[in-house]
Amino acid sequence: MHGIEMLNIAAGALLLTAVLVLWRREITMIVRIFALQGVALAALVAVLAWDEGSAELAVVAAGLLVLRGVVLPWLLRRALTGAAPGQRESRPALNVAASLLAAAALTLLALAVSAPLVALSPAPATRAIPIAIAVVLIGFLVLVTRRHAVSQLVGFLLMDNGITAAGFLSSAGIGLLVEVGVALDLLLVVLVLQVLTGRMRETFGDTDLDELRELHD
Repeated sequence: MHGIEMLNIAAGALLLTAVLVLWRREITMIVRIFALQGVALAALVAVLAWDEGSAELAVVAAGLLVLRGVVLPWLLRRALTGAAPGQRESRPALNVAASLLAAAALTLLALAVSAPLVALSPAPATRAIPIAIAVVLIGFLVLVTRRHAVSQLVGFLLMDNGITAAGFLSSAGIGLLVEVGVALDLLLVVLVLQVLTGRMRETFGDTDLDELRELHD
């Protein structure tokens, strides 16, 4: 299999997992899909590392696999400890059909806004930039339409995965130190959210933001 085909498969998996997060309502399934996206992102960077013959990119790919495919999903599952099995989003702002239509519209928007950038340097990597931008937009949609704290955090992390993918695709790597710094920031955010959701569950019994708002009212 050629490098271009492998790159297209990895980029396609990145977009598919973002759409699946938007589609599913079970919180535990959303976390599992996010873990798969972390694997897809690591595979994308690994393909770039192979094409460039870059040991630095290979190290970054391995780090991404560990961090975004294993560590962050594990922390998110820890935040769900004590939650009811099969817990679902209670009242998302958009239903499934509207969410999928919005994802399609955002993908077309990503294609339109990134066309000038791709035209500047047409290459297999830059041609995948619209997919990375679509993942960012879909992540933002998850962030603003979901009501569960963990789902919103996954939306934020989807955005970061898309931004990271766009950075690697546009410049063949953004530097090991920069990626490590961003990874540490993400870990800090997830750890804080884990503590917060644990406190919310201990106090109110749930982390659904609509239900907590009703308690406040």
